[in-house]
Amino acid sequence: MKDKKDITVVVAMSGGVDSSVAAVLLKEEGYNLIGITMKTWGFDDFPEKDSGCCSLETIYNARNVANQLGIPHYTLDFTEKFNDTVITNFISEYMQGHTPNPCVLCNKVIKWGALLEKAESLGADFVASGHYANLFFENSRYYVSRGKDLNKDQSYALWQVSQYALSKTLFPIGSFTKPVIREIAKKLDLKSAATPDSQEICFIPDDDYRKLLEVRIPDIKEKLNNGDIVYKDKVIGKHKGYPYYTIGQRRGLEIALGKPVYVTKIDAENNIIVVDDEDGLYTKEFVAKEINLMKYSEISTPIKAVVKIRYKDAGSPATLEQINESHIKVIFDEPKKSITPGQSAVFYEGDDLIGGGIIQ
Repeated sequence: MKDKKDITVVVAMSGGVDSSVAAVLLKEEGYNLIGITMKTWGFDDFPEKDSGCCSLETIYNARNVANQLGIPHYTLDFTEKFNDTVITNFISEYMQGHTPNPCVLCNKVIKWGALLEKAESLGADFVASGHYANLFFENSRYYVSRGKDLNKDQSYALWQVSQYALSKTLFPIGSFTKPVIREIAKKLDLKSAATPDSQEICFIPDDDYRKLLEVRIPDIKEKLNNGDIVYKDKVIGKHKGYPYYTIGQRRGLEIALGKPVYVTKIDAENNIIVVDDEDGLYTKEFVAKEINLMKYSEISTPIKAVVKIRYKDAGSPATLEQINESHIKVIFDEPKKSITPGQSAVFYEGDDLIGGGIIQ
């Protein structure tokens, strides 16, 4: 077994408090550290969005913390890779009438893809991040488990990370709560101690994805405006473009039926938004595609799990039936509201991640 001083860890340093304290904890344990900040999108595209993740300020914050800890720090530009994968997929999914979760794909292809590759080229043994999650190894399988701070738990967004990538991963703050992490940063007078939590997708200006669609597809409004809004097989109005709507949406439909109705289906092929009464939002089962299993290599017989269908979902009891290598059927015990194509469905056994898939 190597001495910790002989183990090199690349710490993904965003400039925020979580990754800064992750570096502190690893330094205290005696690891040989390299700090890397990833620039993943061009803030020059939206100058008014030059704050939060990937801004110049956060890059400087990360560098200051690295200097304070006496570790080398590099900023790597993954903008092209991020654009070609995460942003391109994000736009493509909306154009198919889906609602994607870009953080899940970013974790897979950027943080545990391009960054891991770079870390290994630098001779690193592990990558570490400031995610609120824990990692276990059991029965020859690596799997993620919820972080101690359930309010900040980020296990949901990690379901696509591969077994190999998990074998090269450390989550130093998984057993801490956010207030304790802030306290550690404050005591050490870290530059990032008071950095507010990011609440939005890093590449979305003003937290409005429609603006991004309009920048990337300038004629989107002209092409898709005035499609039909359909209720019970009758056209009851016109929409502003199907990518601007999501399942469960009630506000902004601009139709008067004398009662609330909700978006229940987005038909991209025919440029139609289907609306229904609230009970039309409830479904008992769906199929998840592009699955990645963590705790088990396969699900040979149906098993019980708690399934989350979006990041802020509390999760609901369900049965998982694996159909083939890439698909799992999820059958909820009780009908579930607003199951949305494109979102991630993540399967839990207690706090442990069984795996996840994309709702199709």
